[in-house]
Amino acid sequence: MEPTLNYRPRRTMLYVPTHVERYLEKARGLAADSIVFDLQESVPPQHKQTARDVLLNAFSNSSTFEYSERIVRINPLSTEWGEQDLAAIKNLDIDAILLPRIESAESLLQYIEQIDDVFSNKLNIMINIESPLGVLRAEEICAASGRVSCVVMGVTDLSNELKITQTNDRAGLLTSLSLVVLAARAHKKCVIDGPHFDLKNVQACEFSCRQARDLGFDGKAVVHPIQLDYTNDAFTPKLDDINRAKAIITAIKQANEEGRNVAVIEDRLIEPSLREWAERVLTLYDTVKELGQNELIGASR
Repeated sequence: MEPTLNYRPRRTMLYVPTHVERYLEKARGLAADSIVFDLQESVPPQHKQTARDVLLNAFSNSSTFEYSERIVRINPLSTEWGEQDLAAIKNLDIDAILLPRIESAESLLQYIEQIDDVFSNKLNIMINIESPLGVLRAEEICAASGRVSCVVMGVTDLSNELKITQTNDRAGLLTSLSLVVLAARAHKKCVIDGPHFDLKNVQACEFSCRQARDLGFDGKAVVHPIQLDYTNDAFTPKLDDINRAKAIITAIKQANEEGRNVAVIEDRLIEPSLREWAERVLTLYDTVKELGQNELIGASR
């Protein structure tokens, strides 16, 4: 049975500084599910206008970035930089805007109104939650608007404000990460873990990716292309998952045809709610095949 779930894979969300032209051009050929063209944190204050100019020039050459979703992270709309960002990108062919440091439903709704005053079409809105207050208010923020499609964690600022020592197991962040996942899932939002910054420690990065997957994140932010392969791999379904998903969808279809609402696979009851998990796995599987990343589909997790 074909999956019916409308699900966009965001296994990897690559941040690209926009004030350096070669970074944008390189991003066109990278295996990132989403690209965040960053006008905010990765751009020094003296290069803000340069970043806007370089981004506009790159899109004027071509707005195509392979299969990658195109997202622009603007500066806070409470600042002049943020307003200038909106004015600059209003005609760009992009898929979403990422708003930094959202801490209340009220400010989120205000910012969406500002965006809609500038853009003729209603863009997808994504938000960074990167502060203790943002974490504590994550549920009301996620509930505030159906326009919000994705929540992205900002773990560096959050760690600093929590005054925790960052460790490879991220013990000090686990409560915050889980609270945001819970809020996002309660309101049907995609949720992305923050990046891993130690580029030379591959083992720690792989652990962080698999931890994020097991906590319930859809994917992980990435700060360097070298991290894309093993981040994509961590969030790509494995053969055991794919086979189970196919079996679940087939079994539920057969049960429904026989007038039953639950199925049985190997003496285990399969409830209808598992169909959504199965369809998401198969959507990811189909996407990976279409992208020619079949080597990521393995037998182990």
